[in-house]
Amino acid sequence: MYMINLLGYFIFVASIGYYLISNLQWYSYKIDRVLFHHTKSWWHLLYFVVPFVLYMAANYYGGYGYVVATIYLPLLYMWFRGLDKPLVWTGRVKRFFAILLFAAMFVALVFGKYTILIPLIVAYLLSLYIEKMLFSGFKNRAKKRLESMDDLIVIGVTASYGKTSIKNFIAHLLSAKYRTYATPRSVNTLGGVVKDINEDLPVDAQVYVVEMGARGEGDIAEISTFVNPHYVVVGKIGPAHIEYFKTMEHIRNTKMEIMQTKRLRQAWIHESVHVKPESNIQTFGEDIEDIEATLEGTGFTLEGVRYRAMILGAFNATNLAASVKVTKALGLSDAQIQKQLSTLKPVDHRLQRIDAGGKVILDDSFNGNIDGMMAAFDLASSYSGRKVVITPGLVEADEAMNIKVAKRANEIFDLVIVTGDLNDEIFRSYVDKEKLLKLASKSEMEQMLAEQTYPGDLILFANDAPSFV
Repeated sequence: MYMINLLGYFIFVASIGYYLISNLQWYSYKIDRVLFHHTKSWWHLLYFVVPFVLYMAANYYGGYGYVVATIYLPLLYMWFRGLDKPLVWTGRVKRFFAILLFAAMFVALVFGKYTILIPLIVAYLLSLYIEKMLFSGFKNRAKKRLESMDDLIVIGVTASYGKTSIKNFIAHLLSAKYRTYATPRSVNTLGGVVKDINEDLPVDAQVYVVEMGARGEGDIAEISTFVNPHYVVVGKIGPAHIEYFKTMEHIRNTKMEIMQTKRLRQAWIHESVHVKPESNIQTFGEDIEDIEATLEGTGFTLEGVRYRAMILGAFNATNLAASVKVTKALGLSDAQIQKQLSTLKPVDHRLQRIDAGGKVILDDSFNGNIDGMMAAFDLASSYSGRKVVITPGLVEADEAMNIKVAKRANEIFDLVIVTGDLNDEIFRSYVDKEKLLKLASKSEMEQMLAEQTYPGDLILFANDAPSFV
């Protein structure tokens, strides 16, 4: 019986540890975000609190904890099977499990206790300390590498909406004149930037475009004071991540942390930030005129010059204009800019047009802000055929914004397919019953699209959310 209980203990510790580290990885290893900002907090009750209480009670009253462990393991496996973003076995995760199992073995063999919380707490805190120690070394190495590249021009980009697009647009335009490199995908944290500098920044790069994101005050300051950009772009700000910042003023202040660089030559700040222009600080937004956005591209006039790109969405006129201003300051002519714009491609999954099977697909699955979603809806409304939207609504937004999304979707689309439970009740309240469908699992999407959409339809994927949302 002793060996059975011991085996059951290790199985339960490892299983509940898997649940914990998975959630931590999704939320950037921030325990407060897991506890207080998780969009499916009921998971914690079902997969952590209840199993934990049952295990401790079963062990205390008769030593039957192994029975709970035996039941919990297949329950957790079913949860795992439903995830579209399972745990990635990084070095950090492996170290967490090594510490967890060692701590569990120590507690069980030395003290003869089958305590669950002590190994979990020790594994979390000790792995956190190790990561800080390792990161300090990685950061110092990245700093030395940056300092060795004396002629490297650094451009910092932040915004509530569109920072990845602005970054990619700038990098593409500047490639006409410079060896340009940009942080990949949506890498925009200090850890991601440090890793990028150490592993991927080319030694012969002349321009480095760095995206900077934030979930809290100080996040952008630590990136900006590390890379010290020469040129800065602050795009449009809005209530993205408002649940973390609480107020628009906090969002504004956090975005403006990018100005803490020691090497600033020129900055372009969107009018939504409400700053006063100075000798090296320009505002933009109102100077963008005659915006024309269709399913064939976007055109706009800036400082008397007409620009056009095969980039969809009226909101992208702002992102393109910011990119034009930066590249002009770095010596590109209008002719060079126009030529680069003609070959500019949309950022994957950000209002990306795909024509397939006689259907027009607008993939906007990486766009999760209210302005971008409304612009995508407006663009879809210009289509003369049947229109379908697939969306979970907005994730990090309040109820009022999602009501606005649901009402607008009801006005424009012939079929509204809601994914996930997060905003399901809102859509049920504001979308006509006959045009509303619920997609319980993403695994069913292909079949639903085959049954519910036809050649000639426009299908908009508006925002996406992993299964833990």
